[in-house]
Amino acid sequence: MSKITVVDIQHKSFKKKLQGYDPSDVDQFLDEIIETLEDEATARAALEAQIGELRERISHFKAMEESLHNTLLLAQRTADEVKASAHKEADLIRAEARVAVEKEIAGYGERLNEARRECQRAIENAEKAKSELRSLLATHLSLLERPEASSTPAIAPPNGTPTAYADA
Repeated sequence: MSKITVVDIQHKSFKKKLQGYDPSDVDQFLDEIIETLEDEATARAALEAQIGELRERISHFKAMEESLHNTLLLAQRTADEVKASAHKEADLIRAEARVAVEKEIAGYGERLNEARRECQRAIENAEKAKSELRSLLATHLSLLERPEASSTPAIAPPNGTPTAYADA
C-alpha cells in the first residue's frame, strides 16, 4: 500500500450517487486535509533540515573535540618533555657545579700543602739561623772566655806574628 500524497488528494474524484455526501462538504474537508498535510510536510521538511544542520554541528563539534583532545595530548607530551629536559639540565648543572667545587677544593688543598711546605722551610731556616747564631755566639763566647784574649793587646806585634784576635 502506497502513501497518499497531497497531489493524490487534490486529484481524487468521487462518484456521485443519489443520496451521497454533499460534494461541497467533501471538497471542503479534502481542502482541510490538503492544508493540514501541506503544513505537516512543510514542518517535516523544516525538521529534516534542522536535523541535517544539527548533524553537521554535531560532526563539527566532534571534530573540534578530537582536535582539542589531540592538542591536549600534544601539550601534555610537550610539558613532559620540557619537564624532563629541565631535570636533565638541572642534573647537568649540579654535576658541573660538583666538578667545579671538587677542582676548587683540590686547588685549596694544593695551596694548603704548598703553604705547609713553605712554613716547614721557614721553620727549618729559622732553626738553621738559630743554630748558626748559637754557633757564632758560642764562638764569640769562647773567644771572650780565653785568658789570653782578655790580656792580649789589640795592637799587632811588630814582628808580624798574629795575636789572639787575629786567630779568631
